[in-house]
Amino acid sequence: MKISARNQLKGKVVKIQKGAVNSVVVLDIGGGNRITSTITNAAVEELGLQEGVDAYALIKASNVMIGVDD
Repeated sequence: MKISARNQLKGKVVKIQKGAVNSVVVLDIGGGNRITSTITNAAVEELGLQEGVDAYALIKASNVMIGVDD
């Protein structure tokens, strides 16, 4: 796989919570870190995602916002 996104984090699917249209997919990327993404149920099926499968979180954004508590 070649892709232009520079932030490519390999992980293992540890949870999929299916909703009516979308699913919340959680990847364990190691070191106690997890990435959560909301994708369509159709995408979950097309990618063959299920718990225990290796997958990548690909992050490409023109803006990254940072916040702090008041």
